[in-house]
Amino acid sequence: MTRPPRPGMQQTLEAALAARDAVLPAKGADPAPPAPPLEFPGPRLAEALSFAIAVHGTQLRKGTAIPYVTHLLGVCALVGESGGREDELVAALLHDAVEDGGGAPVLAEIRARFGEGVAAIVAGCTDDDSGGEKAPWLDRKRAYLAHLASAPLPVLRVSCADKLHNARAIARDLRDHGPAVFRRFKADREGTLWYYRSLARLFAALVQDEPALDPGFRSMIRDLRASVAEMEG
Repeated sequence: MTRPPRPGMQQTLEAALAARDAVLPAKGADPAPPAPPLEFPGPRLAEALSFAIAVHGTQLRKGTAIPYVTHLLGVCALVGESGGREDELVAALLHDAVEDGGGAPVLAEIRARFGEGVAAIVAGCTDDDSGGEKAPWLDRKRAYLAHLASAPLPVLRVSCADKLHNARAIARDLRDHGPAVFRRFKADREGTLWYYRSLARLFAALVQDEPALDPGFRSMIRDLRASVAEMEG
């Protein structure tokens, strides 16, 4: 059974349609269609999602009731929208599997199932592969930042997408819940902001170091810097 339109939405719709004639004629010729992607993802992407669900299936986003797999899907979307190739898309779904799902044996399984290219990206996005008690937070983050300075571009694309998705989530939760959000994190407010500020600066420096960096990656870096600035207030 169809319900009647909501009054506010109906009024807004009528205003939008009334403005249509004034807007559309002003548009010129239709823009050229975007170039097709370099390649379309194949069955490995579905297999990677199944693998990720098996690893992370009951995990939640830190301090929330949101299934963790939503983060993996979000990172994968950012990688694909920025121009990432299939290995990067697959690695985006698996980028936390080693750190949060069992350590080095999981990386070996990823290598066997998805290939060396995917495994190398996942390894490059992992700051602890012990499968047990992790090293102190600050030690891991310092090492990860140092690693990024010489990491290959596929690792950097997935890492940037991961940090952008996290930064957007933190900025959103800050708008909704205020500074108490930082209590979720081991480093509290100052340590968390230091880490994300350092990431944003490193990726900004990448634009200088790689003049031929593709536009999609550049856009993702701009978005990361904007999200970190929002986190800092």
